[in-house]
Amino acid sequence: MPPPRAWQRMLSGRRLDLLDPTPVDIELEDIAHGLAFVARWNGQTQGDWPYSVAEHSLLVEEIFTRAAPRPEPRWQLAALLHDAPEYVIGDMISPVKAAVGPDYGALDDRLAAAIHIRFGLPATLPAQIKRRIKAADKLSAWLEATQIAGFSVTEANRFFGRPDAALADALRLHLRPPAQTRAAYVARCETLLAAL
Repeated sequence: MPPPRAWQRMLSGRRLDLLDPTPVDIELEDIAHGLAFVARWNGQTQGDWPYSVAEHSLLVEEIFTRAAPRPEPRWQLAALLHDAPEYVIGDMISPVKAAVGPDYGALDDRLAAAIHIRFGLPATLPAQIKRRIKAADKLSAWLEATQIAGFSVTEANRFFGRPDAALADALRLHLRPPAQTRAAYVARCETLLAAL
């Protein structure tokens, strides 16, 4: 028996090996397209459009940028790309990730390293930057939970922490058709790449 296929053909024509990804097989348009069609919260959100990972990533980068006194474009780009591996492995909710175990994390880490290198970032981000991105990610989850996923503020505080009220009040989620979100993701990434 031949080994099972471990690669995926991308719309760009690239063939991405999920077990051994290389930066040369990663294209921004593939990432943006995939993330714009992957729904957060397993699609269990209010609104006429699914809330996509691309939309979430744009919000995380905005929160990261607002929270930094003088944000560096490379770390803003890292925030935007924080969930980029999900363009091929999908978005699993935390309970499923826990059930799958450490193999999911290893796959995600390999893909993230290749993506980072492709866009001129270190394969592994500095711990301080990872913490700041994680804080922005948690605030994003709190906003999503309370604005579109049906959580009460009390529930969201318990699962995601109590957010900075001024920052949380200043942010509203955007639900757009996937094509618009894809274009916004590409445009923001290109802006940040040009600033490097």
